[in-house]
Order: sequence, then structure tokens, then C-alpha cells
Amino acid sequence: MADTSLSRQVAFNGNPVTLEGTIIDVGDSAPEFTLVDSNLDSVSLADFRERVVVLITVPSLDTPVCDVEARRFDQEAEKLSGQAAFLVVSMDLPFAQQRWCGAADTHRVVTLSDYKDRQVGKGYGIYMAELGLLARAVFIIDTYGIVRYREIVPEVTHEPNYAQALSALKALLQ
Repeated sequence: MADTSLSRQVAFNGNPVTLEGTIIDVGDSAPEFTLVDSNLDSVSLADFRERVVVLITVPSLDTPVCDVEARRFDQEAEKLSGQAAFLVVSMDLPFAQQRWCGAADTHRVVTLSDYKDRQVGKGYGIYMAELGLLARAVFIIDTYGIVRYREIVPEVTHEPNYAQALSALKALLQ
């Protein structure tokens, strides 16, 4: 069950921002979603059910911190040789995501856009209402659809704790 005692705020450049939606906690079932990929095809969480999913949400791939984060997870995905699916979700339009992937030369992360229905933003409680963007967060979802790790980064302009997230991921892959 979602933990309603969790903070409903993060900071963006030190300024408080309210999170909307149901904040998902470790042990909760991961809410299903259908998003749009860079080819304008629909992609759902169920499409990855046979693998552990690393769900990475960022405000925009066109910002320095999000760019660094997505590239870092792309490198980590390469080391794991397809053992997990790395999904980078933002409110960026699919065309911007496709442009970013080409410029960043990433091939292992899957970029998905939540611009249409905010299914990830609202479903995972990470939609920043004042900005119309997703908060920076990492969720690791096992093959049964259960959230096994969650980090909602308190200051959106900071990177997540890669070591902690990757440790949780590797424990699930053993």
C-alpha cells in the first residue's frame, strides 16, 4: 500500500515544489502505465514484465543533470548485458527524446514520454504540479511488478544515489 506519510514536496533550485499523485513505496505494486516512445509507439510497463525494470524519471533530458544521469544509466545497462530494462521517463516530447538519444549516442536506455496523460507522474506521485515536470526519481521493479527500491531525490537539480540504486538492482539480479 502506498505510504501517505511520505513527503509531498521536493525542492527545485532550493524552492519547494509540490508532488501530485500517489507516492509509491517499496513493497507496493508498480502502477501500470502506457507511454510514448521516440517512434510514437505505445509502450507499457507490462512490455518489460520478464525483466527487472529500472524506472528513471527526470525533468528533461535537455538539462545537464538529466543528461548525465541518463548517460550514466546507459553505461550501467551495458555492463548488465540486458539483464534489466532501463526506462528513462520525462515529459519531453518524443521528438526531443529521439534527438537527445542520437546526440548522446545512447542505445541501452529506453526513453519514454509521459507528456500525454502523466501516468507515471501521477501514478508514482512524482508530478511536480508547479513546473509541469516529473521529479527526479529511481524505482526498481521486480519481475512480479513489485517496487523493490525507490529514491525520490529531495533536490531535483541533484543526481540520484547511483551506488545505492545499482546495489539494489544487482541484489535482485542474483
